[in-house]
Amino acid sequence: MTHQATLEKMQQLRLHGMAAAFQASLELPSAALGGTEKITIDEFIAHLIDAEWEERANRKLARLLNGANFRYKAYFEQIDFAQDRELDKNLMLRLSTCQWIEKAQNVLINGATGAGKSYLVCALGHQACLQGFKCLYFNCMKLFSQLKFAKADGTYTKEMQKIQKQDLVILDDFGLHPIDEQSKFILLELLEDRYGEKSTLIASQLPPGKWHQMLDNPTLADAICDRLIHNAFKINLKGDTMRKLRKDDSDLNFPLDSKK
Repeated sequence: MTHQATLEKMQQLRLHGMAAAFQASLELPSAALGGTEKITIDEFIAHLIDAEWEERANRKLARLLNGANFRYKAYFEQIDFAQDRELDKNLMLRLSTCQWIEKAQNVLINGATGAGKSYLVCALGHQACLQGFKCLYFNCMKLFSQLKFAKADGTYTKEMQKIQKQDLVILDDFGLHPIDEQSKFILLELLEDRYGEKSTLIASQLPPGKWHQMLDNPTLADAICDRLIHNAFKINLKGDTMRKLRKDDSDLNFPLDSKK
């Protein structure tokens, strides 16, 4: 069998990483296979398998990140742990392991406008994708509007099933706008489906202690808060707004970071 025929069969079998590594070994064998040292057959096979494994892992990560629809390209390594933010680094390191997702626990983040809540939830979501978890990011107002339209056109069950399949659902800007009664029932159904099975991450200007008043329906508020709060990690961001800090850095001709 010729090298070209081997490459074609690899492509037909969708062994794209293996095919690329094999092609590289034909074109640049010394660079691809570790220099001038002689390589054994089993080492060469291991090299091809490693290349295929890495290529599939990269494809999966790209698919997870694209599907998550994050608001920001946020990275855990770039989180600002400035003292005035009172952001517990030990807690964040624990969250970065994503064991809370494995245990179907929740994370609730609150803070003033511009405190960096959205960046933080996107960074945690990115970390989840890195570890192979499926994640979806939503702005709350847009999510409720989307699901109301889904009720009208008959796709509501399909949309809710898609959300339920996610290991982590991120609800950003929770309570920023008034939530009507239909949206409250939608939220309750969403949380009921996920309770004890999947994780939810919420970012809000309001602390959890004020959510009951914000929801303005004692029965629904009790049900919603009960499914969110008791098994959740709580983070209260403080300090000056990140937008102001970015502006101050710009005024001083300092390079801007990517924190929002």
